[in-house]
Amino acid sequence: MIALTLAELATAVDGRLVGADPTATVRGPVEFDSRKVRPGGLFVAFDGEKVDGHDYAARAVADGAVAVLGTREVPGVPMVLVADALAAMGRLARAVVDRLPELTVVGITGSSGKTTTKDLIAQLTVRLGPTVAPPGSFNNELGHPYTALQAGPETRFLVLEKGARGVGHVRYLCDVVPPRISVVLNVGVAHIGEFGSRETIALAKGELVEALPVDGLAVLNADDPLVAAMADRTRGRVVRYGEAVDADVRAADVTLDERGRPSYTLVTPEGSVPVRLGLTGRHQVSNSLAAAAVARELGMPLTELAEALGGLGLVSTRRMDVFDRPDGVTVIDDSYNANPASMAVALRALAGMRRDGRTIAVLGYMAELGPFEVDGHREVGRLAAELGVDRLLVVDAAAAPIQAGATAVGNWGGESVLLTDQAAAVEVLRSELRPGDVVLVKGSRYRTWEVADALRVDTGGGDAS
Repeated sequence: MIALTLAELATAVDGRLVGADPTATVRGPVEFDSRKVRPGGLFVAFDGEKVDGHDYAARAVADGAVAVLGTREVPGVPMVLVADALAAMGRLARAVVDRLPELTVVGITGSSGKTTTKDLIAQLTVRLGPTVAPPGSFNNELGHPYTALQAGPETRFLVLEKGARGVGHVRYLCDVVPPRISVVLNVGVAHIGEFGSRETIALAKGELVEALPVDGLAVLNADDPLVAAMADRTRGRVVRYGEAVDADVRAADVTLDERGRPSYTLVTPEGSVPVRLGLTGRHQVSNSLAAAAVARELGMPLTELAEALGGLGLVSTRRMDVFDRPDGVTVIDDSYNANPASMAVALRALAGMRRDGRTIAVLGYMAELGPFEVDGHREVGRLAAELGVDRLLVVDAAAAPIQAGATAVGNWGGESVLLTDQAAAVEVLRSELRPGDVVLVKGSRYRTWEVADALRVDTGGGDAS
């Protein structure tokens, strides 16, 4: 973070100082976990349901925090008092980025692929200048300002994904950290139970391009009609990416190798170059094109861009992480989260990696689908059967419609089983797996994490690829 006196900080967050020296300067990081406080930093105390950060205020100061940003006084602790600590953190982030005129903020949103694409873009921008990006999917009202507050005078690129649970959420995040480049990936049915329809999801996602200034840039997926239509909602310049023939940055001649890693010809107004990705899944073509479009606009030469795309790797965990076990079993750990669209992508990747053994899908419940829950799960099961998955392990009764969808496909030659919990799934895998099998593990959040972890631990893990 840039250096700010407590007087400047209090002004930025609309707070007041209590027991604090106005001239004292915050030079270190802003933390809301007292265990991470460093000398010269600022500790933010939240009133949590189970833990009250104010109880750790004195400890934070003892560990070197200059002051504590909170909502009530703590005796003997220098405080910046505010009405709402989370809102104040957002105002502080805005004050910091406003003081960094050389900073380019890249915002990414979409129903799926946000975290992966954020990671890809950050791997490219770091070649062009110092880059700050969040770990994992730190994309909400807390993670957004927390990440932005890590930017300093030397930072040239701030890459942020923007999540939403309703209309207005992306707009708020854009108010906290205004984007210069907005990337919209897709409009699917993730969180549709909260939004109600894809059209409402598109309305919410499009807030990212509406926030652009006149000299901003909207990077839009030409292959998604709801995203492409957002060109009419922005004041900025528009660049389209995808496989559509009218895309400004596009992929042609896409092929997949035996590990499901794509190769394609990258076509741009400056020329064409071959690209070979080290990432698994055909969907990575679209993700990498979005990253390529951003890097190209930031000045990366085409030849360097092709080489950089080939060197992209996984950063965030549990996202299409492919590894080989010593016993000859290949595992696709895509267990971080799930919705019908991302399930379809993962299942197609599994089918494309079929070797001499079987394809096995361990699938869990998909949350936040609302009235679309049963149909969404049935569609996933139906697709698994249509793709010829050999063995389908459905985890938890809540995900039972997946099995129903699969068994409804009359000519499916595979088998399915509904399991009570993850422990039961692990036992089945331990007894059935054999060399040559390829296993996909996927579900919403923690609902298949234990399965993925067991597949690593049982044989000491493996080499990610």
